[in-house]
Amino acid sequence: MRAELAQAVREGLVVPEGLIAHGRGEAFDYLLGERTTPSARRAERAAAQWLWNARRPVVSVNGNVAALAADAIAGLARARPGLGVEVNLFHRTPARARAIARVLSASGVRTVLGVRPTARIPSLPSDRAYVDAEGIYRADVCLIPLEDGDRAHALQRRGQRVISIDLNPLSRTSRVADLPIIDELTRALAGIRSALPALRGRPMGNGRFPAFEAQRARDEALRAMAQWPRRP
Repeated sequence: MRAELAQAVREGLVVPEGLIAHGRGEAFDYLLGERTTPSARRAERAAAQWLWNARRPVVSVNGNVAALAADAIAGLARARPGLGVEVNLFHRTPARARAIARVLSASGVRTVLGVRPTARIPSLPSDRAYVDAEGIYRADVCLIPLEDGDRAHALQRRGQRVISIDLNPLSRTSRVADLPIIDELTRALAGIRSALPALRGRPMGNGRFPAFEAQRARDEALRAMAQWPRRP
């Protein structure tokens, strides 16, 4: 993963700040034993149900997500028909947005939103405010892997439900999210996708979202980390 991210920086897909963010996440994953905890697995199953029931679900993709998990994002979009995939960047340039879109398209994502933003989230000063009017702007559920907390909070203020993927249970994103998944990106996406087949046959897009105890998920992640170090 480190090699892939370093190469992605050289190609302009990932900004240097993304390497710092990845290293920070690695530290928390060490404390989890680099494994998906039972609590995270429950969160991933709940996320699958929320995405299935959403009327307008969208997954947000930044440079790190594209570099590490473009295939997984494409697989998730195939498993949940109608799932929007949108490029959304804190450090945004048109060239970088196009590069990320190309990577997603090459992995099999049919439609990539957000390359040319058509709407803006109010009261959000960063470039993350620039979104697609048919994507994040009107979504009822947003899956935001490797997110910054400001936009998560801004989405919530607009009445949108937020599913986060973040290894740090203390981050603003994890604390703000309606459904925080405390797990590594590729494991979390695989967990969500594996839970989707069980939902086939149920009405899709019914707008129902079973309650999820976000604080319990954060507390359980902290307890799991507090058990470190473990014997091999």
